[in-house]
Amino acid sequence: MKTKPCPICKKPRVAEFAPFCSSRCRDLDLAKWFGDGYAVPGNPVPPEDIARED
Repeated sequence: MKTKPCPICKKPRVAEFAPFCSSRCRDLDLAKWFGDGYAVPGNPVPPEDIARED
């Protein structure tokens, strides 16, 4: 059974960093999440509503 490649660079995965091939690709993926490179679908929320959640 063939494994899927690294989702960032498409090189073969390494078990230590699964599902990535290296710590570099793992960190690039994390940076995308922190920088709004990825998004979870949903209805937009006004900033005022977010501030009231505290």
